[in-house]
Formats: sequence, structure tokens, C-alpha cells
Amino acid sequence: MDFWANRPVLVTGAAGFIGSHLTEALLQRGAKVRVLIRYNSAGRRGHLDELPPELASKIEVFATTVEDSYAVDRAVQGCDTVFHLAALIGIPYSYVAPAHYVATNISGTLHVLEACRRHDVRRLVHTSTSETYGTAQYTPIDEKHPLVGQSPYSASKIGADQLAVSYFRSFGTPVAILRPFNTYGPRQSARAIVPTILSQVLAGRNPIRVGSLTPQRDLNYVADTVQGFLEIAKCDAALGEVVNVGSGRTWTIAEVIAQAEIALGQPIAVQCDDQRVRPAQSEVELLLADTQKAKRLFNYAPTVTLDEGLRRTADYLRQRLQHYRVDDYNV
Repeated sequence: MDFWANRPVLVTGAAGFIGSHLTEALLQRGAKVRVLIRYNSAGRRGHLDELPPELASKIEVFATTVEDSYAVDRAVQGCDTVFHLAALIGIPYSYVAPAHYVATNISGTLHVLEACRRHDVRRLVHTSTSETYGTAQYTPIDEKHPLVGQSPYSASKIGADQLAVSYFRSFGTPVAILRPFNTYGPRQSARAIVPTILSQVLAGRNPIRVGSLTPQRDLNYVADTVQGFLEIAKCDAALGEVVNVGSGRTWTIAEVIAQAEIALGQPIAVQCDDQRVRPAQSEVELLLADTQKAKRLFNYAPTVTLDEGLRRTADYLRQRLQHYRVDDYNV
């Protein structure tokens, strides 16, 4: 029997990019999935609305926010495993509304930690980000690399990560922290670099507009990131630990565009746009994951190549291009 069969699980942030893929994977494995997603008057459930009806009908929905401690407490009660992905993630918006990031990413995480502590869950997987490292001071980046807040977003995630570690050390809360590098794939927002490139090309824009071509990113397909979530939640040796997941190699933005040309079978002209460039001291120039710890703890090994991942993402975008605002991509 699958480890997840009939296991009561909560996914916060389940309506988002990675959260929806994780929710789908858990449902496919037979888990009893409860989700915490933001309420909206239209009754929409974000990317969960894209799941097959036979899976979507099995979800128990808590439409609220992690900023509400009482609602979080009710959502956690009775769950064996909690995957905490709810967060504000748009780096440009963090320059505009940093207090909102503190309220959601730090205070919201505190509410999840308190609820998990109170209800004695078996495992809480807290989601970090490679942005907590800032620009690499050495490569590949292992989990001992210094944490550097180069944007209000990354600073808020550093604070949330440290809270999670403190709850393990102070109270024995069964927390494991997964630190994904640059995940991409279907359902990702157009503000991210891969869908930005692909959606503009597919919409016929020539040249496409991007920011700097020199930053280097460790790009990991979403199915491989989800596998990291599933595995760390089962791994007792990961308790109290921060664990990187990534592809273990880097591409410059220029190299990603060259790979996109191959995947799409057409040349891509480029115009660099200052609107997509971060403030000089805020740009993260290099991210490259050291994934040896993940391999040692739970035999982590990504399987989807960049070429294949770009093709899958492009296929998804072709079917839903009308939903991508390629003329207002910096959102």
C-alpha cells in the first residue's frame, strides 16, 4: 500500500503553482487531502480548478488565510502531515508592500507552527526558497551557505525558516524544511522567467522582452520538486533539517532562451527591458544547488531535463495562452 493512502494531509497554498501539483500528486496516491486556500467571492480555487474532476471532488477546502490563526488551527486539526506552501512570492511586489510579506510569510508560518505543535502532527514540511541564499558566495550552494536577505521577500522567508527551525529545537515540533531552487513548469505565473519567455513567443511577440540575460539559475521541473516534498515528509532523518532540492546545474537566462528556441523550433529575438531588472544590490546573480544532502537522506534525483520540461510547459501554455497577460508580463 502507498505510504499516502488514506493519510489525512493539509496543504496550505494549494491553489498555487507548486501547491496544486503537490495536491494532485497526493490525491493520486490516495491521501485524504484538505487544502487551505484564500477565499474569493467567485468561489474559484486557483489552479485546483484544473485538476481532473474525479480528483478535485475529493478535496476538503478551507477557504481562508494563514494570517488567521484560528482558521489555521481548525484546518490543521486531525491531520497527520502538513505541507506549508502558503506565501507571498512575487519579488517585485515585495519592494512595494514589505509589511504584507512579513504578515503572510512570517506571522502566517508562526500560526501554522503553533497549530501543528498544538495538534501533535506527525510531520510539518515547511517550504523555503533558494532566494534565502542571495547571490552565491560559493558553488554549489549547500545548506551551510550564509543566508542573505537581498529582497524583502527573501528576508521574510529567512525569518520564516528560522522560526521553523526554532520550533523543532525549542518544542520538538516535527518540522522538516525543503528549500527548492528555481522550480518551473505548467501553471506557473507569467512573472517567472520560463513562462515569460515561452508565452511571449507563443503569442507571436518579436522580439520578446526580458530583463538581464546574465543571472544564472538552477531550474528544476515541478514534478521533481514535488517528489522532494513527498520524500522529505516520509524521512525521519530530515527532522529539524534544511534540505535543498534542485537540478544541480545552472543556465543563464540567455541559455534558457537558446533552449527555448530548440524546444519551440523557432528563433527568438530578444529586447532587454529595464522594467524587469531588479535593483542592483537586490539581484541574485547565481544559484546552483548542492543536492547531496537530499540524495543522502531520501535518495533524491531529478529526472526531467530542461528540454523536456520546456516542451511540457509550452504544451500547457498553448492550451491556455488566453489566460496569460503577455502584454503585462511583469506582474
